[in-house]
Amino acid sequence: MIDGQKKRAALFDLDGVIFDTEPQYSIFWGGECRRYFPERPGLENEIKGQTLTQIYGSVFASLQDEQPKITQRLNDFERQMSFDYVRGFELFIKGLKEKGILTAVVTSSNQEKMKNVRREHPEFDLYFDAVLTSEDFTQSKPHPDCYLKAAERLGVSPGECVGFEDSFNGLRSVRSAGMLVVGLATTNSCEAIAPFADIVVDDYNNAELSTLFI
Repeated sequence: MIDGQKKRAALFDLDGVIFDTEPQYSIFWGGECRRYFPERPGLENEIKGQTLTQIYGSVFASLQDEQPKITQRLNDFERQMSFDYVRGFELFIKGLKEKGILTAVVTSSNQEKMKNVRREHPEFDLYFDAVLTSEDFTQSKPHPDCYLKAAERLGVSPGECVGFEDSFNGLRSVRSAGMLVVGLATTNSCEAIAPFADIVVDDYNNAELSTLFI
């Protein structure tokens, strides 16, 4: 226990934390950015880790008529995506369940996306005590609302939680919620996310993680 408080719950973002999907999203958003902003190469890297609402509110704010078309293409793309677990995740979460640690998903993805996940992974819900999606909260990351609601759903205090995130907004959300922050360097480099996390790992094959839930 890094901060001396016993941890009773582990809260996980979805993309880049449970599933190694970020490279696929880079392909999708790379295509959309080239379609609308050919003069800004690499724009997809600037929006990496942002929610769809945030992307529409910033980069695509002037293209409101096009947003429904982009959303439809995104939905079609997600139906064809593969959802491969981040290395070591399944073994890690099974270990948590054996210890009696509560687990939850805290994602800005919607229920339509979760249908795709469950279709490929029927076992998915067995790993978690709660799954919170964008329909469950009004404030997007980096606001702490989603993580605070997850803790409330599980019946634990924020200080009893460990949050696992890969994006800058997600890491800020966990920290603002008063939880221990584990950053996964699946989307951004270890050096880039280190200032926002208490622990930084490449994947779940890391011995330091086992010390969090003693």
